[in-house]
Amino acid sequence: MPRIAEINRVTKETNVSLTLNLDEGPAANLIDTGVPFFDHMLNATFKHGHFALKLQAKGDLEIDQHHTMEDVGLALGQAMKIALGDKRGATRFGEATIPLDEALARVVIDLSGRPHLSWRCPFPEATAGGISHRLFHEFFQALVNTAGITLHVDLLAGDENHHCLEAIFKAFGRALKTAAAIDPTLNGEMPSTKGVLE
Repeated sequence: MPRIAEINRVTKETNVSLTLNLDEGPAANLIDTGVPFFDHMLNATFKHGHFALKLQAKGDLEIDQHHTMEDVGLALGQAMKIALGDKRGATRFGEATIPLDEALARVVIDLSGRPHLSWRCPFPEATAGGISHRLFHEFFQALVNTAGITLHVDLLAGDENHHCLEAIFKAFGRALKTAAAIDPTLNGEMPSTKGVLE
């Protein structure tokens, strides 16, 4: 059964519509949040995670990017949770360490059912692409909250925020790809001694 989810999230601040397919490649990706640098980062995640994402977001960018990025995180996390279903047969854990020139990022994921974000990222600059680096933390926190996953993000090295963030988003895609992959040795069983992931 295809692992697909469609989300439409409408508030007074944003309108987010997306379709996530965990079993289709990135050729189908179409991402437009109105924040070009954020689109670039999301494209990196889904290209290297080898997932398909169609995402359209319209937000109150005349104020700033905060609401748009946070609400995209909430909607994307919700889509991940739906698409993963009860996670039977999934590998569950994923890890990737990715370089981009001088930057090096490590992301570790557990599809635990429990939302937790550890964000150890000493960025060298205040902004990237005209966006405060703190908003990327807000994006991942929102995603973790609705996806119900444990996520550790470590920026191990980096002198330039663009490189740092791109390494993080690529590592997130690769780690998620590993965690979401079906492990044939599980024979469709739950990857948990408890028998559930929640």
